[in-house]
Amino acid sequence: MSTPTMNRTATVLLTALAPVSWGTTYAVTTEFLPADRPLFTGMMRALPAGLVLLALARVLPRGVWWGKAAVLGALNIGAFFPLLFLSAYRLPGGMAAVVGSVGPLIVVGLSAVLLGQRPTARSVLTGLVAAFGVSLVVLRAAGALDVVGVAAAFTSAASMSAGTVLTKRWGRPDGVGPLALTAWQLTAGGLLIAPLAFLVEGAPPALDGRAAGGYLYLALANTAVAYWLWFRGIGRLTATQVTFLGPLSPLTAAVVGWAALGQTLTPVQLAGMTLAFGATVAGQLGVRPAVGRSFGSGESNRREASADLTSPVLRRT
Repeated sequence: MSTPTMNRTATVLLTALAPVSWGTTYAVTTEFLPADRPLFTGMMRALPAGLVLLALARVLPRGVWWGKAAVLGALNIGAFFPLLFLSAYRLPGGMAAVVGSVGPLIVVGLSAVLLGQRPTARSVLTGLVAAFGVSLVVLRAAGALDVVGVAAAFTSAASMSAGTVLTKRWGRPDGVGPLALTAWQLTAGGLLIAPLAFLVEGAPPALDGRAAGGYLYLALANTAVAYWLWFRGIGRLTATQVTFLGPLSPLTAAVVGWAALGQTLTPVQLAGMTLAFGATVAGQLGVRPAVGRSFGSGESNRREASADLTSPVLRRT
């Protein structure tokens, strides 16, 4: 195996740790955290992590990047987190996770609208297989669907997909690493959520040791580390490659439900997991990202982002 291939494989595997970690969010939310506090939970997940990373990076945005960081923070964090937790509170864990599996299709569509990249049969088919496989895994709960929960789950997936495309398009300023970019977005998103949390939900709830441990896990491993790996991956892989790792989140949620919560996995669910995982792997094939490249700004950054997003996954079948 050549060195570039080994580097790309290592980058994919490290980036994949992010959605695997996010797949544990649903179990932690329902088993450890106070009920009906999606805004407070989103704030506690984002703001402490952002401030810790900001202290480590010791770099602030400059010029237009104040606005770009605010937009990316709103899409990837400020809107995504509250909607994600709202869906987690109102839907079964697997159901809340399933809508994230349409992320690759949303990214393909947004790339066509925002970047002028024509969708192809291969990218659409792979995305549909991933969504279908995840649906087999999680769409098993009886009873009527919660419309608000489903709408929140879909909107959160759309927000994150838009943030992924824009993050790839804009890259990051010269000399700024993924740690600082992650810190900016988490801090901006957390500051956006904070006033809404207090206005809508009132004073913070009393936290016992179980809830404190849950929030600590979400802020550090599930957010600070996971989002650093995610944005690092966006800088080194194509947006489509990164997004096709998304189905690992609901698959992880299903495995955690089976291993830790006593939920069962039927043959149909196992078949769905195989399909979804196969689509995830297929989403990594046939592209040649420039691993290790640092992104600049301005016209050069737009050319590099466009080159990455015009990958064989989007360009040809």
